[in-house]
Amino acid sequence: MNYEALMDTALAEAAQSGHDVPVGALIVNAGGQIIARAHNNREITHDPTGHAEIIAIREATAAIADWRLEGCTLVVTLEPCVMCAGAIVAARIPRVVFGAWDERVGASGSLYDLLRDARLGTPVEVIAGVKEKEAAQQLRDFFSTKR
Repeated sequence: MNYEALMDTALAEAAQSGHDVPVGALIVNAGGQIIARAHNNREITHDPTGHAEIIAIREATAAIADWRLEGCTLVVTLEPCVMCAGAIVAARIPRVVFGAWDERVGASGSLYDLLRDARLGTPVEVIAGVKEKEAAQQLRDFFSTKR
């Protein structure tokens, strides 16, 4: 799979987040086809679970009519948080590719490492730092307008 090209698509999805933190996520099946895409929508929906990863998981499970996303890959512009990491493990996604690290609330290797914690089940393969500079810059640009 071409993770850089997929991350470009996720970054474009993140750009659609509007007034929300720009995070974009894709779920790709074993054949490399994008079966779900999403961006953060907490602000517009007033829903604390409106993270790109959660929305993409919901779309992917609906698309394949199964809660198990075995064989799929999640590509996301920012390291998943604890809530999203729990959903990833519950959905049995075997691989996560992300761009920027989240030193504040990350749960995929920075602050916590829930995805690779064998006590929660089969560890998830984590591929970090794909287009990290671009993903981090997108977030910096967003937050610079808020300060």
